[in-house]
Amino acid sequence: MQNYEMIMAFVTNVLFVAVLGWYLITNLQWYDYKISRVLLKHHKPQWHIIYFFIPFVAYYTTGEFFILFFFFVVLPAIFIWHKNLDKKLVLTWRVKRFLILLISLLLFQNTLCTLKSACEIYGVFMPLLLAYAGSFAMEKFLFLSFKKEAQKKLKSMNDLQIIAITGSYGKTSIKNFVREILSKKYKVYATPRSVNTLGGIIRDVNESLPRDTQVYVCEAGARESGDIFDITTLLEPQVVVVGKVGLAHVEYFKSLENIITTKLEIMKSPRLECAFIHTSVTDEPHDKVTFFGNEIQNINSGLDGTDFELKIGDEILSLHTDVLGSFQTMNIAVAVHIAKKFDMSNDEIVEAVKSLTPVEHRLQMIKAGGKLILDDGYNGNIEGMLEAVRLCSLHEGRKVIVTPGLVESSDELNLQLINAINGVFDVAIVTGALNAELFDKNLKVKNKIMLSDKSTLVDVLATQTKAGDIILFANDAPNFI
Repeated sequence: MQNYEMIMAFVTNVLFVAVLGWYLITNLQWYDYKISRVLLKHHKPQWHIIYFFIPFVAYYTTGEFFILFFFFVVLPAIFIWHKNLDKKLVLTWRVKRFLILLISLLLFQNTLCTLKSACEIYGVFMPLLLAYAGSFAMEKFLFLSFKKEAQKKLKSMNDLQIIAITGSYGKTSIKNFVREILSKKYKVYATPRSVNTLGGIIRDVNESLPRDTQVYVCEAGARESGDIFDITTLLEPQVVVVGKVGLAHVEYFKSLENIITTKLEIMKSPRLECAFIHTSVTDEPHDKVTFFGNEIQNINSGLDGTDFELKIGDEILSLHTDVLGSFQTMNIAVAVHIAKKFDMSNDEIVEAVKSLTPVEHRLQMIKAGGKLILDDGYNGNIEGMLEAVRLCSLHEGRKVIVTPGLVESSDELNLQLINAINGVFDVAIVTGALNAELFDKNLKVKNKIMLSDKSTLVDVLATQTKAGDIILFANDAPNFI
């Protein structure tokens, strides 16, 4: 009987710590593997109490009853939690290395304790701490190694032109527009999707950047001071863009001034030839800077595309694009400036702009089942969301919006969004708990539906929408937010 109890305690400890490790690494992956953000910036800190702290305390206080508590309470709770996540853990090599290290430490600890009869109870905190510390040290070593490899590769591509793009809003759109336009004349490669961290860029350079690339277009994001400088130091871009800057991620930077200072770190590239900076950032003159944003005129934007004029020097370009949203003219404008810098003719530029494709999940129009869907899931700024609302107002049928509101923003801006929704939409479906109280109190639409998460969204849409509706997906925060 004693051996049976020892085996059960051994197995339960391994499974329990592995479950806590799974929870920990999932949260670390969400928050860029920074433990300070997991502990201090988590959007649902109550999860830490429910899924980590209470089980941890129970392990040391419930004695022999913990086995029952673990298998009938903790394990099912974690399973249900994970099942309901819309952004589950991705088993990258970094995650696998952490889990392998954790399990190895657990087996070593428990085997040693068993053979030596040295432990009254198998440890929980120490294996987690050692696995995190060991994983951190291992990843730091690998990171430096991969960084040197990326720098060596970039330096070996002697004729490579690098364009780095930052800003609060529109980085991905600008990147894609630059790539599409320059691709008409050059061999262009751009960072995929929303890859914009130093680690992501290093991996992209090492694994995906073709050696015959002529122009590399790279998106640079930041969560704290120094992030843009680190990316700039790696890439040493010849051409840089600072798009529109606003209060996105202000909870990390504390002020607009800090955001602007961080974005302008991109100007420190030692190979800088020219920079294109939006007028919202600064008006300080610089011999290598061209300001953009005020040269756009006569915008006509609807559900069938956008027409506008662009004044560059003494020239006026008349442009049409199927890309939706008047705010996209600003992003297209800087792409045109870059195209001119790369010696593309006006005719080439006009045709390239005409053939631009909508950026995925950014006012992307989809027609399905007689319904018109505007997928603006990756847009999280107030200007873009208000433009999406305006476009929906042009539709003659019923109007439905699905949104969690603005994330990492203020109540004032969310109230501005709510007022716009009240003036346009018939049905508003609010997802998630982040802004639920504010929206529930202030939404005045005919049909208001509050969802704690997105698990039932498909069923709700099936019952609440019909052919002829326009459905706007405005922002798409994962449910850990």
